[in-house]
Amino acid sequence: MTGTDARRDIAARHVRDHTATAPAVWSRDFALFFVARAVARLGDTMLPVALAAGLLEHGYGAGAVGLAMAATAAAFAGLVVFGGVVADRFSTRRLMIGADLVRLGTQSVAAGLFFTGHVVLWQICAIGVVNGVAGAVFQPGVASTVPRLAADVQGANGAIRIAESAAQLAGPAVAGVLVGLASPGGVFAAHATTYALSALCLLLLRLPPLPAGARTATGSALRAFRADLVDGWREFRSRTWLWGVIAVWCLYMIAVWGPTVPLVATEVVRDHGPGAYGLVNSALGGGTVLGGLLAFRLRPRRMLRAGAFALFAFFGFPAAVGMGLGVAAMTAGAALAGAGLSFWGVMWATTVQTQVPADTLNRIHAYDVAGSLAMMPVGQALAGPAAGALGAGHVLLTAAAVSLAVAAMMLAIPAIRDLVRADASTAAH
Repeated sequence: MTGTDARRDIAARHVRDHTATAPAVWSRDFALFFVARAVARLGDTMLPVALAAGLLEHGYGAGAVGLAMAATAAAFAGLVVFGGVVADRFSTRRLMIGADLVRLGTQSVAAGLFFTGHVVLWQICAIGVVNGVAGAVFQPGVASTVPRLAADVQGANGAIRIAESAAQLAGPAVAGVLVGLASPGGVFAAHATTYALSALCLLLLRLPPLPAGARTATGSALRAFRADLVDGWREFRSRTWLWGVIAVWCLYMIAVWGPTVPLVATEVVRDHGPGAYGLVNSALGGGTVLGGLLAFRLRPRRMLRAGAFALFAFFGFPAAVGMGLGVAAMTAGAALAGAGLSFWGVMWATTVQTQVPADTLNRIHAYDVAGSLAMMPVGQALAGPAAGALGAGHVLLTAAAVSLAVAAMMLAIPAIRDLVRADASTAAH
């Protein structure tokens, strides 16, 4: 047995041991984490509306809105791998609480700036950078928290995905109402409140002890930082199914998701109006709720294979818009796409959380997030020039074709296609 096989066996045994002692999904502590994730996602989906309305109201253009959003995204993507190393050596709960409190402070400052009318772009961007750093510290801990709270990791991920999808549907609408009733500053104040609620839930959370072999901070933690980073990369490379999926997913972000989001928005709004785009977007969100429900119920033995098959459903979304079909067809395509993406997301998250040893899970998750996010802005940046050269419809049809190729590529890789879930022996009984 190789070292990697031994570590995987340890991870599988931990899943089985945890199954015998922990609640399947719902418990007081999982409910607290569930609420924390739901309210945080609600606030995050309110932020784009607040930034757009607030900056435009103070004389800035669309470029300033994009710059403010990019400040957060760049800081997050650039530092999340380092956040994973930190999360593997320190208390993830304390790190997440600290990150929430930092963002509570920054969004409160932003609310004050918008309430007083003293809005300077560099200050808003600086706040965005701090938020991105806090997010990079927070996010890696999410992956290792779920399997510590629930024996049924797939069910827990499905429940969280449903809650986050519902929050994503409600967030923009709530933000629009707050902008109308109060001001953009009111949305920032509400966003700060969601971080306060998340921090409170995490503060009340009682996490079970880490499995044997998991590390905590020591006096030599800073000196070992580089070694931990290298060790995390070694663990990442040793799993063909892991780096294989992320390599294929980089193509997906560049050629499918990156161009689809902005081009669908511009095409639908131009041809059918903003109301139609709102309907299509709602259908996409509704589909993600449906995908989460399916992932909560279905228990495939080979989760990545099942998830890859679900990704074929994404094809209809960019294809319907690219072919200029009616609103009904685009709405149906968006709903199927959301369901496929959501089902894949639960299968993927559960696989990572159950196949990777606890002592490296935060770092592995950080590499996953960094690899997934790094290519998205590239795809978004290329969408405009590609649409100008080829036409938006052709770019969207190409994205639809590549989405099929991506799913087929994952099914063609044996390490991905044939990976058996870690708790297969338990599920069989």
